[in-house]
Amino acid sequence: MGELICLEICAGAGGQSLGLEQAGFSHAASVEIDRDACETLRLNRHDAWKVIEADVHDFDGRPYRGIDLLAGGVPCPPFSVAGRRLGADDERDLFPQALRLVRECEPMAVMLENVPGLSLARFAGYREQVLRQLDDLGYEADWQVLNACEFGVPQLRPRFILVAMRPEVYQYFEWPSAAGAPPTVGEALGDLMAAGGWKGAEAWARRANGVGPTLVGGSRKHGGPDLGPTRAREAWRKLGVDGRGLADAPPAADAPFAHLPRLTLPMAAAIQGFSPVWRFYGRKTTAYRQIGNAFPPPVAKATGTRIRAAIQAARKARAGWPGPGSDLAVGTCSG
Repeated sequence: MGELICLEICAGAGGQSLGLEQAGFSHAASVEIDRDACETLRLNRHDAWKVIEADVHDFDGRPYRGIDLLAGGVPCPPFSVAGRRLGADDERDLFPQALRLVRECEPMAVMLENVPGLSLARFAGYREQVLRQLDDLGYEADWQVLNACEFGVPQLRPRFILVAMRPEVYQYFEWPSAAGAPPTVGEALGDLMAAGGWKGAEAWARRANGVGPTLVGGSRKHGGPDLGPTRAREAWRKLGVDGRGLADAPPAADAPFAHLPRLTLPMAAAIQGFSPVWRFYGRKTTAYRQIGNAFPPPVAKATGTRIRAAIQAARKARAGWPGPGSDLAVGTCSG
């Protein structure tokens, strides 16, 4: 069926990038304005991804016309509970730039993710405006809230995702279904907590028997190396984690049995669903900001896999395969 290619904007530290790669997409380019995040992308995929350090406002999509997928995690502050929820009045709202790139690239499919705050009633008019513009450009589109914990991530982290496709592709698209119960925080982090020889690690893992609240990475101006606001830190404390900061290393062998540990960077990355081999550039606060703001790779993979299957099914139909409703028309992919 041929290789599927994506162009990604606001790529961050590569959560969505990694998930789309696992879903079978190659990257024509990954565009990101943050220098540290760009270094993270280069650190992990210098030989496979073209990393472009640029402001999306200045990025020209016309050289990528006909791309299979335009994807991006557009900034969340305009719609975030933690922000002022200014929506279209917020200068950080990049949906207009994403729509400009849709116009310029004319992709087969579009995937944009944001915070669930965008799903609130107060932004209904904004969502309708986006859908109308996509319709004018020849796309069918829909929004859906997907919870990361339904895709094997030990964290709540709901994300509001927009998928748009050419009509001949959209007819084959289905949103991903929940993949089953996620691991608990204890199951996900037990080995990492025990890495320093802490004798209380096994008992700690048994107590940390739920999923974590949403990690909050903050921005360059706001937020530090803690796990989020007061309510989130209290939820982490109930899971046996001190959320007031991050540790440089797992608990030592002589740490008290009842020690309340802090997460390390590798632990925070595991909570987001990153592979253990994924590395983050920068010092602790810089690296944690990238981790905390990431789109969990398993959620990107699940959505990307369904997008890939729809594109493949449409291609098969154009080549003379049966239409919707036939078992032969629904492509499958392993990611």
